[in-house]
Amino acid sequence: MRVARLFAATLVLLAFTMPAFASDVKITTSSLPNGVVEKAYSEKIDASGGCTPYTWSIKSGSLPTGLRAEESSSTTSYVISGTPTTVESSTFTVEVVGCGGHASTESYSLKIESNYHVALSWDASTSPDITGYNVYRGTVSGGPYTEIASHVVDTTYTDTTVAEDKTYYYVTTAVNSTNEQSGYSNQVKVEVP
Repeated sequence: MRVARLFAATLVLLAFTMPAFASDVKITTSSLPNGVVEKAYSEKIDASGGCTPYTWSIKSGSLPTGLRAEESSSTTSYVISGTPTTVESSTFTVEVVGCGGHASTESYSLKIESNYHVALSWDASTSPDITGYNVYRGTVSGGPYTEIASHVVDTTYTDTTVAEDKTYYYVTTAVNSTNEQSGYSNQVKVEVP
């Protein structure tokens, strides 16, 4: 009986001497701004909580071409920087791990836009029940065309994904409330310098 009482006292002592863990680490940056091709880019992803030093990594996906990621000297930030070289959209997931082994992840979409933009505008359709417009682009006169925007509610659209020294051909279609599309509009040719 005496042994059992001693064992219970030891357990109580152990329960009170366990270290208290800090809160879990958490990424606090929810999104990143878009970049522009051939223009320097530098943004940071911040984290807080847990204990430092943090360890950062890209768990899946990849950064846009020309960008890299590095831990800040304090390890509380992950800095995305460099000069993007290609018009593209990238998705990637970043993970931070605190010194206690707790981890946090966040997914990001980062769009690199062109130095050039093509501003399109067209006359509104006179057909009844029109709810929007689809915008198409091709690289050959007469098509084939690829849809680049759907259900645009206005009669304007800005294409930010064009490349230097290229020629593009644009058409639009009108879309009604049952998702039926009209035929293509007249084609417009745009030469990007």
